Amino acid sequence: MDEFVLARVLHILGVVLWIGGVAMVTTVLLPAVAKMKLAGERIEFFEHIESRFATQARYTTLLVGLSGFYMVHILDGWNRFVELHFWWMHAMVFVWGVFTLMLFVLEPWVLHRWFKTRALNKPEQTFVLIQRLHWFLLGISLITVAGAVAGSHGWVLFGEG
Repeated sequence: MDEFVLARVLHILGVVLWIGGVAMVTTVLLPAVAKMKLAGERIEFFEHIESRFATQARYTTLLVGLSGFYMVHILDGWNRFVELHFWWMHAMVFVWGVFTLMLFVLEPWVLHRWFKTRALNKPEQTFVLIQRLHWFLLGISLITVAGAVAGSHGWVLFGEG
């Protein structure tokens, strides 16, 4: 079971770096950027800073996904995905899937260009949209982390435990 412990350690470290980074961007970086005088500068500056975090987020989401699926495999825990009281496992896969789609597909291939074009015409509204998206992502992430910690320690919110 040493491999399982290592997988769990890597999983938790990955989540801390990934969701901690999302929290920092959402609660520190975006409010600081919002204080910049020119709305057009906000998006450009934010994109520059966040692109560095996006690289870290790509590596950590890969690590979290691989370690998470490995742990489910080792535990033969696939049946948990059909039991309502393991809702937090569905939430983990959902949040991981959303971020993976954003980081590897939508952001580099669609959103980067779309936000840049939109910011030229509506810089203020574009920045507000970016802030709202980050708050949404942070919110679902924190609910998932809280549910996963509580659920993995026996707390049951839905269904029978």
